[in-house]
Amino acid sequence: MRRLPKVSLHDHLDGGLRPSTMVEIASATGHTLPTSDPDELGAWFYEAANSGSLVRYLETFDHTVAVMQDAESLARVAEEAVLDLAADGVVHAELRYAPEQHLAGGLTLDEVVVAVQEGIDRGRSRAAESGTRISAGQLVTAMRHADRGLEIADLALRHRDEGVLGFDIAGAELGFPPSRHVEAFDRLHAANFPVTIHAGEADGPASIADAVHTCGAQRIGHGVRIVEDIQAGEGTDRFGMPNATLGRLARWVRDRGVPLELAPSSNVQTGAAESVETHPVTLLKDLGFKVTVNTDNRLVSRTSLSREFALLVDGAGWGVDDVRRATLTALEASFLPYEERLALAADVVRPGYDAV
Repeated sequence: MRRLPKVSLHDHLDGGLRPSTMVEIASATGHTLPTSDPDELGAWFYEAANSGSLVRYLETFDHTVAVMQDAESLARVAEEAVLDLAADGVVHAELRYAPEQHLAGGLTLDEVVVAVQEGIDRGRSRAAESGTRISAGQLVTAMRHADRGLEIADLALRHRDEGVLGFDIAGAELGFPPSRHVEAFDRLHAANFPVTIHAGEADGPASIADAVHTCGAQRIGHGVRIVEDIQAGEGTDRFGMPNATLGRLARWVRDRGVPLELAPSSNVQTGAAESVETHPVTLLKDLGFKVTVNTDNRLVSRTSLSREFALLVDGAGWGVDDVRRATLTALEASFLPYEERLALAADVVRPGYDAV
């Protein structure tokens, strides 16, 4: 699975640190971690996140964000993320994070973005030196419970030609609908800038509808709870699709081809799904939704994109054609320019699967 080319659309920079890096930075900055042993620290993050609560899951980020408060640390984390993804066979990655959470050390918002891009560029160069091709960029995120959406949207636009590929909102979903930031989304749409929105993870279909209809999201971060607008039936229809009754929202999302950034292991940890084996990603795939498979947070879920696909193969009956389809869907849904998507598909992705 690691040898197959893959595309990662939903990967939080502050959720994918190497435990050893956290220990080193924390030691230098004086931040107290739950343990100074890298192996134990990795286990602590995984166990702390297995609570079934998104709120508890998000608390683990107090430690990761704390060691990302200066330019050198931000660049190092971004560089290592690119190298780790490249080693896992990822050929395009969109790394998201909230710049407003990295100002405690005195950096400005723009300095945060510049530092992260420096790390991404270094990671790509080092990967290329070892013969590994990877494309990578930033998704600048605003925290949905804060009131800086418009400010962060302007930040993204200032750096749109310097590595920032798109805009996102993240954080506690329930009680903080996407439409709280509608002014920011309006500005981004007016500037022809791509948008993805976390929705349908800790809140239901109404959150997805708000993201799609009110805020004009081109992709939905997670979106797993769209299944609540679907009534599954027995057997399959004449096209081989599962018999199911789709509600108006589910039909809209499927028929208009709105991509879903699903993250099986993470969704199980936060209580949005019961298990990877029964995760709605398989039903949604079979019903014709544009599904993509993602890690969300590699450290917190102790996972990789190869592992996520392997879990679906072993537990949900996926085959190589399913992995290929999800990968090409992710590439098509990426915020890369069209010609770059074409080149990656023709030069890397399709040949990689044809060789299997």
